[in-house]
Amino acid sequence: MSQMNRRRALQLLAALGTTGFVAGCGSDTDAQPTANRSPIKIGLITPKSGGFKSIGDDITNGFQLFLDLHEQRLGGHPVNLLTADEGDTAQSGKAAVDGLLKQGVLALTGVVNSAVMVGIRDTVEQARVPLIGSNASPSSLQSVFYIWRTSYVLDEAGRALGRYLRDQLPANGRVAIIMPENVGSTDVVRGFRQEFGTTDPRISNPVTYTSATNTPGKTTYASDINRALAKKPTAVFCFFAGAAAVEFIKQLREEFSGPIYAPGFLTEGSVLENLKDNALGIQTALNYSADLNNTSNRVFASAYRKKYQVTPTTYAMASYDAAQVLDQAIQLTGGSPTPQQVNLALGKIGQIDSPRGIWQFNQPRTPQQKWYLREVQRDGQVMSNVLINELATLG
Repeated sequence: MSQMNRRRALQLLAALGTTGFVAGCGSDTDAQPTANRSPIKIGLITPKSGGFKSIGDDITNGFQLFLDLHEQRLGGHPVNLLTADEGDTAQSGKAAVDGLLKQGVLALTGVVNSAVMVGIRDTVEQARVPLIGSNASPSSLQSVFYIWRTSYVLDEAGRALGRYLRDQLPANGRVAIIMPENVGSTDVVRGFRQEFGTTDPRISNPVTYTSATNTPGKTTYASDINRALAKKPTAVFCFFAGAAAVEFIKQLREEFSGPIYAPGFLTEGSVLENLKDNALGIQTALNYSADLNNTSNRVFASAYRKKYQVTPTTYAMASYDAAQVLDQAIQLTGGSPTPQQVNLALGKIGQIDSPRGIWQFNQPRTPQQKWYLREVQRDGQVMSNVLINELATLG
């Protein structure tokens, strides 16, 4: 980190009342002078409306926070952040990518919807411009060269919980699996069953698939929930996010008061605010918790709360890390980076000192990282995802 950036970060820490500093910031002499480096364009792709808008907002906020802490620069270059609406289909996502590529972006980031990520794969690979995805990460996205992800692979959320529930559930317990019929659900279910045991009678009932809409109504899931509960399960394993998560849990709680388990997206961000007491006791697996006790997270979470007046989510954290890896990769390329040089440099940056804990890219260009068990508890008048323990290192 440059002397100027170090001073700016220290000033921020002083303003926040936070002690210590990120161990991975580097020395004062680890960067070349950057005053004359030319501006670069980065393209940010997120949904601007619909059920995933809140996730898109978090992704935008996380990336912007990193820029705020680094004088609006990546790798020493002033950044012009261009945004585009991914919409909710592969076609709208491709239009967003095409528009940003025409503006000459050095790299792309963002992308919430797995269907969009699959739909833009060929466009990104053919353009030879790196995409650092900060959310969508279907396991079907294989053999890519220009697509990296700072989030997770969806089957890992299922694997982390499958391993945990296999040991926690009584021998006579039964799990009802309820999922929206979309790309991500297939990954989550496969990972869950893989670790729980595909022949275990406790999860032998067929998956109940629901509508995949991102903007459900007040009865969208009612009939599917009743069908899943007909076998009298002792627990429910589900996978929803955003507005769909809110409506699903509200409708489920009208019929079922037992334990609920899910990938952490079920209770992230504004979902908790909308669910209130309906969320109490839900246990989730995720690669991040805002109360992780490490220096990088104390800096990130404090700065995020100060700027946005809310607790950071995994979406914001992954986007912050997307900016961080771009910063390091661009720095490695020198003064006049090209997309191809940045892409090669991404493979050389090694370990990332992240709010989630130390992680690094694996061969498929996704994080090797820890997964955590969290439980929704009341913190005063506020609902919070409280860290319970570490589940596994996956990736």
